[in-house]
Formats: sequence, structure tokens, C-alpha cells
Amino acid sequence: MGDLEVRDLGRRPYLEVHQLQQELLRQRVEDLIPDTLLLVEHEEVVTLGRSSPEGDAAAAGLPVVSIERGGEATWHGPGQLVAYPILKLAEGRRDLHRYLRDLEAVVIDVLADFGVEGSRVEGLTGVWIGNRKVCSLGVAVRRWVTWHGLALNVDADLSAFRRFRPCGLDPEVMTNLSRHSSLPAGMAVVRESLERHFRRRFGFGI
Repeated sequence: MGDLEVRDLGRRPYLEVHQLQQELLRQRVEDLIPDTLLLVEHEEVVTLGRSSPEGDAAAAGLPVVSIERGGEATWHGPGQLVAYPILKLAEGRRDLHRYLRDLEAVVIDVLADFGVEGSRVEGLTGVWIGNRKVCSLGVAVRRWVTWHGLALNVDADLSAFRRFRPCGLDPEVMTNLSRHSSLPAGMAVVRESLERHFRRRFGFGI
């Protein structure tokens, strides 16, 4: 597989990064750029995927944006690491279920770096620590190029989830990695781990 460009965007507003994703998606479809991984923390926002009920999260008291990914409503904000792979799936990997399972596997490997056992829940997308959800996933694909991605709660304000039903679930189910492991270097060490495991899982050089 070719090279992977990783862009650490720091903290950015959601709509700014959504627009960037759209532009990179266009360029990747046309083979103008290599596969790209965006890593970012967002200002607070609630996003609604294609499966969100009408009016979902209207009372959240936060900006609400309807987007193209699968899944229902979720929150993004400081303390949450969001990863957007703009990835052209090779012929043998053009299976969205496999792609979602691969993204979950990346997160499970990240958690293992910090001594935490991550798991899947039958019938639900995402990654869990015991009976608590630590990572949400929602993706979209155009001409087999992926966009949108995953959101890993590292040290986020979980009270934001109580304003609506994240992914249709009880808000109390959400957790942070920091509740289960010491993170002396904070977000930086988690970003490094996620990039490394993403490269390994999808066949890029480390």
C-alpha cells in the first residue's frame, strides 16, 4: 500500500473540518492526494447521522449539525480524539462491515496500550470498556473512499452526553479512557498510539 499522510489539526470547529474532509475526499477520489488521516479535537457540537430520529438532540443546547455518516446523534468536544480517515479502500477491502470492524480493532489496540481491555457489543457499532462505551463510529463512503470516522473519549466532559441520547443509548453508558487508565501525557500519547495502530491495521509503514 502507498503512503499515509497524517494531519494533526489540534482543536478546530466541526464545520471547518467537515469542509476540509469534503475537499480531501474529492481529491482522493481523483487520486490527487495519498490516503490521509485527520486527527482533531472539536469545539462542542452534536452531529446527527443518517439514522437519527427527526428532532433528535434539539434540546441539547449546543450547535447541531446533520451529516452524511451512518449512525445516530453523538457529541464532539474537547478531550475527545476524533479520527477521520480519507482512505481509498483497496479491491479486497471494499466491505463496510469489515472497515468498521477494522476501525474498532484500532481502538481496541489503543486501549490495550494503556492496560485497558476494549470490546465490542453484539449488534452495536463502537468500542466498550466493560458495560461503558468509550468510542463511537460513523462512516460514509464515496466511490470507495471513506470519510467521517471515529470519536474516542479520552478525557471529555461526559455531562454533555446527558443532554440527549447518544447513539440512541442511555447517556450514562458513556465513559472516558482516563477513568480506566492513567494518561500522564494526555491526548498526545493517545494520538501517537492511534496513528501507530491505524498504520499497522491498514498496512501503512510505521
